[in-house]
Amino acid sequence: MILKKTNFLYFSLIFFTLLIGSGKNTAYAQGDISLPSASDTTPDSVRVNNIFIVGNEKTKKSVILRELDFTTNYLYDWNTFLEILIADQKKIYNLRLFTSVEITPLITAEDQVEILITVKERWYIVPQIIFELADRNFSEWWTNQNRDFSRVNYGLRLSHSNVGGRNDKLKFAGQLGFTKALDLQYSKPYIDKKQKHGLAAQLTYKENKTIPIKSEYNKQVFYSNEQEDIIRKNFAAALRYTYRRSYYNYHFLTLGYSSTWVADDVLTENPEYFQHGGNKLRFAFATYTFRHDRRDNVSYATDGELLQLSVTKYGIIYTDELDEVEVNLTANKYFKISDKFHFNTGLTANWFLSASQPYTLVRGIGYSPNFVRGYELNVVEGQQLYVHKNSFRWKFVDWKIDISNLIHMEQFNTIPIRLYLSANFDHGYVKDRNNIPENSRLANKYLMGYGTGIDLVGFYDAVLRFEYSMNNSKEGNFFFNFSAPF
Repeated sequence: MILKKTNFLYFSLIFFTLLIGSGKNTAYAQGDISLPSASDTTPDSVRVNNIFIVGNEKTKKSVILRELDFTTNYLYDWNTFLEILIADQKKIYNLRLFTSVEITPLITAEDQVEILITVKERWYIVPQIIFELADRNFSEWWTNQNRDFSRVNYGLRLSHSNVGGRNDKLKFAGQLGFTKALDLQYSKPYIDKKQKHGLAAQLTYKENKTIPIKSEYNKQVFYSNEQEDIIRKNFAAALRYTYRRSYYNYHFLTLGYSSTWVADDVLTENPEYFQHGGNKLRFAFATYTFRHDRRDNVSYATDGELLQLSVTKYGIIYTDELDEVEVNLTANKYFKISDKFHFNTGLTANWFLSASQPYTLVRGIGYSPNFVRGYELNVVEGQQLYVHKNSFRWKFVDWKIDISNLIHMEQFNTIPIRLYLSANFDHGYVKDRNNIPENSRLANKYLMGYGTGIDLVGFYDAVLRFEYSMNNSKEGNFFFNFSAPF
């Protein structure tokens, strides 16, 4: 979003106020983990006698125990044991079931400890009013779409993030506005006693009267007909199997089906929208994903690493309509220099094997999560992309405001506010094998952006970012975003 300075400060104040008043979370005390014991002296080695868990009124004990890398009746070196406890505390918090997690070793004898795990559960049933922009980001809506409120989605989303107390999630959303949609999701992370195998399913239906049909001069081109008819409908279904053998490594296999219809006049505007000449695109797909996730906080990481590789085959059936392979790679590293300073770096790469794709599968810089700071207003489309993002951050505010005298519910009676000052540098490249002349300014070119900003992390790790960025096209502006960059 490009904003004049006064408007930027005005909106900053509004969103800061909304964040404080709206209710989202505190970490387990991210970067400030203390493990007090019942004794002033510490042993060289310890054996765990018992594990006690308090505060889990809804969550099953087995879900928490699944994250523990220690067991009872086993002798541990004390320093190694403390490292295990710190890592386990992070894993339990990253279940996203608790607003806070504390693990306390209570030394009861020379080499004996009892473990006390104290959790504070989140509010699991959350009805939400949907009021969100349909565009790629706030910058696109504010500047390129002239703050058009017809490009807003609104409706109701109801979610239960711990249905049976086993971290199983049920979500339903009914949406009107720019995109009419229905969405139903259910996931159960573990379906076996050993808690290694899980399943998830999703059904979605969407319809639009206005859709992007191509890009020109590195901007999306939208189309709607004079009658304001529905010009695109999509139905999709997917089933995902999860295998988690170790604590940090996940394997996913997703099987799905998608059917998209567009009106004839869409193909008049862009005959290559689906590429096969018809106005319906149907395909089954299969995706294998490997993820290694060792971040301290999945919403706003300051330590650890994330590695994810996925391969998707589009066109298991109906290969006459689509036969394509896509490969994605994400590799992020988060360096914690101290409690207040950290450095994050992340590489994203995406490849399609074919020279061109249906427009519904088009990727590039500018589409979430792939962006280069300073180019938020642009899309750079192609078959191969590489993005390298970097941020050096300083935490200069870390508050926990107690409002228990106003709100007595544990889930909402503490307001966490963390502010980070960031220095950022991104660069990337998109390879467009078709060399479309209208998009030649940025496609097949080295792109670079840099700047500074302030990140605000609040309730339930909600993130707001205020940034000023420059790019190597000599353009500089203020930008506003609702999520962590990576």
